[in-house]
Amino acid sequence: MRKLFLPCLPLLLLAHVARAEPVALDLAVGMYRIRAEVAHTQASRMTGLMHRTEMAADSGMLFVFPQPQKYCMWMRNTLIPLSVAFVDDKGVIINIADMSPQSDDSHCAARAVRYALETNAGWFAARKLRAGARITGLDRAPAPD
Repeated sequence: MRKLFLPCLPLLLLAHVARAEPVALDLAVGMYRIRAEVAHTQASRMTGLMHRTEMAADSGMLFVFPQPQKYCMWMRNTLIPLSVAFVDDKGVIINIADMSPQSDDSHCAARAVRYALETNAGWFAARKLRAGARITGLDRAPAPD
């Protein structure tokens, strides 16, 4: 019995590591708070919020890019409507776009950005947040891979 269990141990450990909880940050935009999962690896940025059927209010996903540039987002395999704020390396929102589910339409930053923050559709508009607003807490984001 012992010989059968020990060879499985490395597989069990790998499965545990693969299921690790995603990194999350508490961010603020003025008086509003948002809990954001962080997509800081190539794999997590490529997957984003795909295949999810819901997201809690005041939640989102922060994409951390390796260098400032004009990034674009799309909604392939994403089932919930989202808004995205493109954010420069100082935390200033450059522009915001609303995105429809399961669409390959590109929504792009107006100029070079370091981050993109996806929220439930209308989150920014409902709070009257526009380009020029500043997001705080980004300094705690892990470095991009």
